[in-house]
Amino acid sequence: MLPNDDDLENFEAHGAAPLPVTSDQGYVDHDGARIWFATYGAGSPVILLHGGLGHSGNWGYQIPMVVGSGRRVIVIDSRGHGRSTRDSRPFTYELMASDVLAVMDALNLEKAAVVGWSDGACIALVLAMQAPTRIAGVFFFGCNMDPSGTKEIIPSPTIDRCFSRHAKDYAKLSATPDQFMAFVDAVGLMMKTEPNYTASDLADIHTPVAIIQSEHDEFIKLEHAKYLAGSIPGAELFLLPGVSHFAPLQRPEQFNSVLQAFLDRVLA
Repeated sequence: MLPNDDDLENFEAHGAAPLPVTSDQGYVDHDGARIWFATYGAGSPVILLHGGLGHSGNWGYQIPMVVGSGRRVIVIDSRGHGRSTRDSRPFTYELMASDVLAVMDALNLEKAAVVGWSDGACIALVLAMQAPTRIAGVFFFGCNMDPSGTKEIIPSPTIDRCFSRHAKDYAKLSATPDQFMAFVDAVGLMMKTEPNYTASDLADIHTPVAIIQSEHDEFIKLEHAKYLAGSIPGAELFLLPGVSHFAPLQRPEQFNSVLQAFLDRVLA
């Protein structure tokens, strides 16, 4: 049984569960950056995209479950995050989506389900818009698609602990370990100005989509999650009780059960 960590005290101290050992990892050079990836297992491909300021290690509690269900997991450190580098251009979700396609091409993945958390969810939905033939389904957890979907952030010990862990991991993994605050500012600028997709844009998505919203999400309004589910044709809305924006870390078994049901549906 996986441990619960509602206050993220364990995450701050130790991070998520360590990534499994794999010999299939490396970098893809794409559009001014080196994008790190790793793969685990075999079967239908599932790409896991982490949230802003984080890295692929934040999926440590999810990877064994997905691999154990008979699927191949691909994790990617987003541009400028974790082990991946970036150039001097501003962050954009579209640019990071193009990085995912570059990794898929390098791995000869014709199509994959994409699981996104926060910024990773936005990247996943951009992929569904821009490359629908490559995306088998999108698991969209804890993200907005226009500025109206965000809450005013109220500082809390849980958020502080997550930020502290991100700072430690950045110093350990990044090619620019002393530039964390510049990185935070650059990602923060993207979050304040993007994404800006309309209901009409969302209506053009025809990939299977599940919208996952936590009861106590610190950043995303429940009304926005309902709006997304109502605007994307065929999208389903799932509410996670008792957890927040950090559900994959707080109560991984609860999160994993919803994730597995989604993958069983879109990768049947």
